[in-house]
Amino acid sequence: MTLSDSELRELADLAIEAATIAGQMIVRSRPREIEHKSNQGSLASQVVTEVDRRSEALILDKLQPAIERFQLGLLTEEQPDDGGRFDADYFWCIDPIDGTLPFIEGTPGYAVSIGLVRGDGTPIIGVVYDPVAATAFHAIAGSGAFRDRRPWVAPASGETLSLFTDRSFLSSDEQEQITKGLEEIAGDMGLTGLRVDASAGAVMNACKVLSNAFACYLKLPKENGGGSLWDYAATACLFQEAGAIATDIFGKNFELNRVESTLMCHRGILFATNEELAQRIQDQVCHRYPSLGRGER
Repeated sequence: MTLSDSELRELADLAIEAATIAGQMIVRSRPREIEHKSNQGSLASQVVTEVDRRSEALILDKLQPAIERFQLGLLTEEQPDDGGRFDADYFWCIDPIDGTLPFIEGTPGYAVSIGLVRGDGTPIIGVVYDPVAATAFHAIAGSGAFRDRRPWVAPASGETLSLFTDRSFLSSDEQEQITKGLEEIAGDMGLTGLRVDASAGAVMNACKVLSNAFACYLKLPKENGGGSLWDYAATACLFQEAGAIATDIFGKNFELNRVESTLMCHRGILFATNEELAQRIQDQVCHRYPSLGRGER
């Protein structure tokens, strides 16, 4: 089955409505209970609140008729992966609250993320709702990127290189080396320096990249951990349609329907506002992973 343009617009409108309803609930809520899903990975990946589950329920209630009508698969952070995505032509990929730590703390940086992914891993629809700013971003493959229904174009000029990153980066082993490398890139590009912002989750980090002329979001390869399919499916579509870069650190497309795992960082993550910046970052880091660069993993 191939969805028509009109069907994709219908599904995008439905996802925007679902994300908005969930986001409006989230911004009015405070978590009464915080659960730990595991003792592994970053703190952000370990915690879940009852608001995550309420958000998911609202989203699925809105999307369920379309799931049945179009026989869509489903992958969502708060439910086990049942493998149905492998048997469907398309599947919804949902994060009911990305950026759980900012949400728990009551600070900006969290969002609702809904992506529609084709069976071959191509992002087809991306919807992000920022509850704090009450702003909806969306994209449909071949139709462009939009912010509150208006065409969204990244700024064309700026003076500083911005790195939007997870807070775990600030205490990581690679922080010093990556920061130094990006400072060198900023100098080579004639920019005044590097600004590091670690206040948001992965989804809003990506949106911040698109809102700045020279910006990136970078995660080095990590076999277990480092983000999941639902963290990147929607924003990959936004970047694709905005003409920006969303790839692994070797410039290859994301594996958004990965068979081996729902984890995404096995080949790293790179969001960048333009090809020049992406290539400079790849030149800085790719040589550290020769076997990955040959596609052996």
